[in-house]
Amino acid sequence: MHEAVGPYGLQLSGIRKSYGMNNVLRGIDMKITAGTVHALLGANGAGKSTLLGCLSGATHPDDGEIVIGGRSYSGLTPTQAFEAGCAIIYQHFQLIDSLNVADNIFLGQERRNAVGAVDARRQEREAANILESLGVDISPRALVGSLSVGEQQIVEIARALRRKPDLLILDEPTAALGPHEVTALIRLVRRLATTQGLTVIYVTHLLNEVLQVADAVTVLRDGQVYWTRARQDLEMQDLVDGISPGSALTGAKRDCTPGEPILQLTNLQCTFTGPLTTTVHAGEIVGLFGLLGSGRTNLLESIAGVRRQVEGTVSLSGAHLEAGSLAKAAAAGVSLVAADRKVQSLFGSMTAEENVLLPHYPQLSKGFRSPSRERASFHSIARKIRLHPVAPKSPADSFSGGNAQKLVVGRWAADLGNTSVLLLDEPTQGVDIGSRHEIYELLRAFASNSHRCVIFASSEPEELLALADRVFILVDGVPTEIATEDITESHLLSAAHGSFDGVEGRTK
Repeated sequence: MHEAVGPYGLQLSGIRKSYGMNNVLRGIDMKITAGTVHALLGANGAGKSTLLGCLSGATHPDDGEIVIGGRSYSGLTPTQAFEAGCAIIYQHFQLIDSLNVADNIFLGQERRNAVGAVDARRQEREAANILESLGVDISPRALVGSLSVGEQQIVEIARALRRKPDLLILDEPTAALGPHEVTALIRLVRRLATTQGLTVIYVTHLLNEVLQVADAVTVLRDGQVYWTRARQDLEMQDLVDGISPGSALTGAKRDCTPGEPILQLTNLQCTFTGPLTTTVHAGEIVGLFGLLGSGRTNLLESIAGVRRQVEGTVSLSGAHLEAGSLAKAAAAGVSLVAADRKVQSLFGSMTAEENVLLPHYPQLSKGFRSPSRERASFHSIARKIRLHPVAPKSPADSFSGGNAQKLVVGRWAADLGNTSVLLLDEPTQGVDIGSRHEIYELLRAFASNSHRCVIFASSEPEELLALADRVFILVDGVPTEIATEDITESHLLSAAHGSFDGVEGRTK
């Protein structure tokens, strides 16, 4: 590990970055004490991703100084960042499923014997030592594809630590983890900082984690440091106000008077989930809650026709939907927003306008393309979803996480099309609290129509409390509706772990 000069593991002075007229970083000044966990927060578009790019070497700042391990840089290449002792672990893992753990840990820097061949035994031995130092029981010979998501996260950390970094950056490290895996990861990160002297930057939208893991917190706003404070001086509302002034923690609940039956599920049995019999009425927002792997996604995809159900029926306003037909379900008015927007929902190289209007071009064309009509429709939707910036010709992957999510939600939740049942899987995953509440308002407005309803799956109890009128808990694929008066965080968590003490389960 590099020997740091002074008490700071990282110092940033006057870091600036612009893209044309868009000033993304406006002079970032930060000092992070060595051997601490420093949380970096901010709304989508605040500049977090660009700042991480400057530290990893993916982005070259226009101005400013970066000091890592006592060495000063005006900018970094990826190689320089590596040599300076900076390691970054992104939300989407950089692992190869078909290789074993040891091969992944040493990928690109393999241990070789005297004749130049890969020394597999040495790699396995050294990988085992690293994993043991992390206090985990993962075999270096196990295929990465056979590991849980939490175990894969540990392999990513082991791979980074093999390079003996001074600075470890974790970008949304728990986005795909279950509660137990989150707890284990937070414990590990704290231990790496306190016992190994590693400086950790922890980037997350999940504010509860910040209060558990951080020694200090910096909030970015509009490309500048809004404030930096010690953890002991912070409460949850301070974090909320820092990121999105005036936002309530959960938002205002609405009064829901269910209307006519819209979606009927009769003895629905999927490959893993079910059986489920229920009716969702117009105006309702129904939540699905459960741990990772509980069957939430399986159920949504079966309703949407992505998966063929094993038994039972799905009916829309009394009309039976053909099993396992995504096209026919969509034509009937069932639309799905998948959890992984980058892989499943967003067409990154296409423009924002094309992403929003893609399924609606036949309706808009009326026999011929009308750019003016399309432009007017996009701007109408952009106002409704509060898109920022309103840049119809910008590539979708140039938008921040919250605005990218607005594009995929707005595609179906706008007035165009015939969507009457909107299904969403983790609708605000990786979204800051300000954009989160704007998406909530968008979904509430959608459901307020007399012929529409919403079903969403989430791993966050706070999201269920903020949005859902009714909640189904899924445990090992078995859905059970909990009584309305029992929709509290403690009941949701205990029920999701299979403990229904005090919870009156029922189906209807």
